[in-house]
Amino acid sequence: MKKILGLISGALLWSMTLVPANADFGAGVSLMVGELETDGTETEKAVTGVTSQKTSKTLKEGFYGASVYAEYRFDNRIAFGVEYVPMDLDVGAESRTDTSAGADVASEADTGTRKADAVVQDLMNYYLRLPVPTTDSMYVKLGYMDADVTINETLPTSSYGNTTLEGIEYGIGLQSESGRARFELAYADFDNISVTATGNTIAGDVTGQNKVSADADSIQARFSFGF
Repeated sequence: MKKILGLISGALLWSMTLVPANADFGAGVSLMVGELETDGTETEKAVTGVTSQKTSKTLKEGFYGASVYAEYRFDNRIAFGVEYVPMDLDVGAESRTDTSAGADVASEADTGTRKADAVVQDLMNYYLRLPVPTTDSMYVKLGYMDADVTINETLPTSSYGNTTLEGIEYGIGLQSESGRARFELAYADFDNISVTATGNTIAGDVTGQNKVSADADSIQARFSFGF
């Protein structure tokens, strides 16, 4: 991630040496539609390196919505800005019921209904747009994204906390001569996240913690209109 942030910072500095003195500040809205894919794994009651159960799941969720942005646009079609997505993105909800009547110790019984879903909120995207040479309207886009992830769950013996999410967006698109109207296709690659549960003590041993790890990415089409 640090290498990517260095690349974005370097590109920003390079672009500022090329742009003319006059810059046009603008803002606008974007309409988007896409799909978010999440690969997740839950490791349950891992004690002293021994894993009792591991469950993996891949979820695909379609989404649509809108965002707002503000940016600086320069005469040579270079632009950089920030985008905010006020909508919540649900990365999937799952539930299951387990029964374990034969446990030697009551506290070790793995019985109950488990429900969980994760919601991505307050997504921010800090981006740089660069023109493709020898074209009049095509551009490429590089962005750094961060968001909050709220985990809502109903679990018999444990609870997962919330976390944050970071990622890089790569895009390509077409823009009008003014740069105010655009259509783009983008791919976002988010970092892996890992969350450790609290409360699931195993026979008095607090080291037996459930863990969830997930890796998400998305593809989307975006229509932008500025003023």
